[in-house]
Amino acid sequence: MWLILVVTVAVLFVTMLLYEWFRCTMLKNRLKWVKDIPGIPILGNALEFGDTDETFANFQGFFDKHGKLLLLEVAMKPRIISCDYDFFEFMLGGQKVLNKSTVYTYLMNWLGTGLLTSDGPKWKKRRRLLTPAFHFSILEQFVDTFETQGKVLIRKLESLVDKDIDIYKYITLYALDVICETAMGITVNAQEDSESDYVRYVKEVCRIVAIRPHTIFKSSQLLYPLSKDFFREQQAVRHLHSVTYSVIDSRMKKLEQELAMSEAKRQENEATGIKRKMAFLDILLRSTIDGQPLSREDIREEVDTFMFEGHDTTASAISFCVFQVATHPDVQEKILEEQISIFGDDFNRNATLNDLQEMRYLECVVKETLRLFPSVPFIGRRTNEDTMYKGNLIPKDVNITLCIYHMMRDPEQYPNPNEFDPSRFEYNDGKKPYSFVPFSAGPRNCIGEFPLINKIFTYTQSDEEVL
Repeated sequence: MWLILVVTVAVLFVTMLLYEWFRCTMLKNRLKWVKDIPGIPILGNALEFGDTDETFANFQGFFDKHGKLLLLEVAMKPRIISCDYDFFEFMLGGQKVLNKSTVYTYLMNWLGTGLLTSDGPKWKKRRRLLTPAFHFSILEQFVDTFETQGKVLIRKLESLVDKDIDIYKYITLYALDVICETAMGITVNAQEDSESDYVRYVKEVCRIVAIRPHTIFKSSQLLYPLSKDFFREQQAVRHLHSVTYSVIDSRMKKLEQELAMSEAKRQENEATGIKRKMAFLDILLRSTIDGQPLSREDIREEVDTFMFEGHDTTASAISFCVFQVATHPDVQEKILEEQISIFGDDFNRNATLNDLQEMRYLECVVKETLRLFPSVPFIGRRTNEDTMYKGNLIPKDVNITLCIYHMMRDPEQYPNPNEFDPSRFEYNDGKKPYSFVPFSAGPRNCIGEFPLINKIFTYTQSDEEVL
């Protein structure tokens, strides 16, 4: 009996391997116009994906040696990788290749099919619905949140002056505090209680999602459930979903109470300054009540997506920005001069949205930081139909990795690309439209670009004493 079972499993496994090998071979035959990087049988180029530093260096080595448009294979799954400007312009600027690559499926256990992971009609519908949530009038009310949480962070860092610290650890907690208040309208006090369950589980899911694409065993949907990380992820996601649903239900009750409130009472509250901020969740709930087709699960997907995209990317960007400013005293001096020109001697007052818009040099510093260290260094696309590029065929269902990090360090786009030089962005100087894409570009660009920049501004403009 056991022998029959073992033989059956072995036959199924070999059949699966043969199917994947045949499919891989057929795809590669149709992509012969792309330079193929040889790998080893079955694994392909998987061993080239070590830790993050190795992946960046290996990709740069491939591009330097073989060109800017290449074909790799990982576990018999071909993927195009590119840092070529023309290819970026084709992929990001058009309407033909809008679907996300299969790598994004690793996020679906937590995020479902929200704005980040959805494709086709669902994505278009969500994008249209969510765009108004990022209007200036909505975002302006949270500038004081950025400021308040930034001051908590500064207070924490002031006690660590003259010590070597991992700045990212502290800024991640700051970003979590900000995103929880702006997305869900709740206070988690991550900076005061870094060991809270919510903070811990967010970190755990982010860790697992980051390593899965580069681990052969865990990248397989068939084998991943056999790993310890699968059960850790399930536990973390259950907790995160539970918190989000709890907040949704609570905010829904408050919203119903507000809608039941008389117009006279609302006017009285506004006259006395009692006006609640509209968190991202509130906007979603109002859309549901106003007849928009958003279910409780739909709302949870978008809130969790906003949480994921809004805290980790922000923390990374601010950390690199602070490091660059700290190691370039001349840049510090220029930032300080700009702050004095805006605030005068009154550095204790909170920044306004208008103040942030006046910080032109700081904007150059942030952009140069994002050019060197984009928070999302790679983005993935997948062809949903046969697509022609410069007379060459890209077949349906090919995964494509656009290497933003490497393209924005291309000497053809930026002279002395590894040098930190904020003056690059003081003038446009005829830069190509897709040469600066830390937030992607085109129809699927990052919807949260403006609030992320504002969070960086609001923190950096108040960090001079710490630096």
